[in-house]
Amino acid sequence: MRTRRPQARTTQARTTQARTTQARTVQAAAAALVALAAGVLGTVPALAATEIPLPAPGACQEGLRFPKHDLRAMWIATVLNVDWPARPGQSAADQQQQMRDWLDLAVRNNFNAVVLQVRPSADAFWPSAYEPWSAYLTGVQGRDPGYDPLAFAVEQAHQRNLAVHAWFNPYRVTMGPRMSKLAPGHPARQHPEWLVRHQGRITFDPGIPQVREHVVNAIMDAVTRYDIDAVHFDDYFYPYGARGKRFADAATYAAYGGGLSLADWRRANVNALIKDVSDRIRASKPWVQFGISPFAVWRNAATDPSGSRTRAGVESYDDLYADTRMWVREGWIDYIAPQAYWTRGFRLADYEKVVQWWAGEVDASRANGHDVGLYIGEATYKAGTNDGRWRRPRELSQHLAYAAGLPQVQGHIYFSAKDVRADRKRSTTRLVRRWYSRPALQPVVGAASGSATGSASGSTSDTAPSPVTDATARAGALAWTGSDDQATGYAIYRVPRAEPASCDLADARYLAATLRRTGASMSWTDPSPRPDATYVITAVNRQGRESAGVIASAG
Repeated sequence: MRTRRPQARTTQARTTQARTTQARTVQAAAAALVALAAGVLGTVPALAATEIPLPAPGACQEGLRFPKHDLRAMWIATVLNVDWPARPGQSAADQQQQMRDWLDLAVRNNFNAVVLQVRPSADAFWPSAYEPWSAYLTGVQGRDPGYDPLAFAVEQAHQRNLAVHAWFNPYRVTMGPRMSKLAPGHPARQHPEWLVRHQGRITFDPGIPQVREHVVNAIMDAVTRYDIDAVHFDDYFYPYGARGKRFADAATYAAYGGGLSLADWRRANVNALIKDVSDRIRASKPWVQFGISPFAVWRNAATDPSGSRTRAGVESYDDLYADTRMWVREGWIDYIAPQAYWTRGFRLADYEKVVQWWAGEVDASRANGHDVGLYIGEATYKAGTNDGRWRRPRELSQHLAYAAGLPQVQGHIYFSAKDVRADRKRSTTRLVRRWYSRPALQPVVGAASGSATGSASGSTSDTAPSPVTDATARAGALAWTGSDDQATGYAIYRVPRAEPASCDLADARYLAATLRRTGASMSWTDPSPRPDATYVITAVNRQGRESAGVIASAG
């Protein structure tokens, strides 16, 4: 069911006194529910005197400006050195410092993830067993950059409590028409029968089963060897302009078409890739999410009555042979992040209509028993330019104002890092000040959010971690004993009263910090301590699930 447009967020403001009264009322109700559940089910442990239960969903009136579970990410593009490295051939030290700078930018903006392109063109930003080193690192494909960029990025990001979504392009081989710059052992040289030349580029033919096997193996090489948090695809499947028979795959179609129409066969090829990647990830590391950021229009309503109320010139179902709606409805992916790169009111594709359509699709998926997250891809590269409404400095911030009223939307991803940094007309600054004044935890989405499978390196159970113990706070210096192996980090709330209530943990208004740490002896020092504050600590797993809160005692 589609959600109506919300009122402006300014109407959602509430006084501290009203929140406090309600919070204490709900705390009592929540405690009663815990006691009732313990008596009926016999499975809910009693809370210690210093513990605060998390509120039940919907039990507290939450501030729309302070979502506690909210993906905030930026794409870091490596193809053509769009964002990183700044240019090929730089020293390892220079490349590493640039990565630190990008990650520090994310932290300053209270982002909690980066989407890093690690396989831009059938190449690799790690020592891959299947494809050569990327030329965007050294200027020469196959040349060792002297360090492991993916390992370095994951380590540095996790130190800053940033999730890493590793971004792979499945089919692209070159950005130009020639193969002369490919490394001698490149799979394209070994298998020229896998290739199609199309509009000045070379791509793998998606209809060849061996191509799909190679692509999945290349991706899984990174999944199995690195502690990434997600696998990410963007909008490149069959290349733009492939509709009809202009894409030279007639021989492949004749060999493998199996009686399907050309369009249905192409969609079946892409569907098979998505399903294979999904199955392999879930079999190997079910806590690693699989997300796709497609062109935002599945089909126009004029083409298909169930499509969006748009008139876009490209439809992913027909032009890219990407049935993005099916992947959501079947639960093959953990999140969808449509590239809604238009302004509100744009006549061919209104931002609000596109986002609302996807909210309805996520609802349909949930009705089928799937928990697919919805993040919105934002065109930061247009913000503050002279392109229509984008010249208005508040346009990007107003996108978040609209999306905030749709509970299906659980975050935003910004393209790309250099445009986040450019901050044209202070569009990024406005957005961050309005919507990202507090940290946020990862959203709990996808198949892993309901999986009972886990591991010591980062479990994804449908149970929350155990609460911390021995929590103390002295003049803003906190110490506690870490939680069980479910926990990968901690959330720290700074509540401005002596007796925190359950509803004080409902949103992020009092969330002071999030940490990605494991171990027994934990500590954190508040850079802005308040004498009237009471600190509450929760343990968090990598999916954003929290334990009950524990009040840090004063001594």
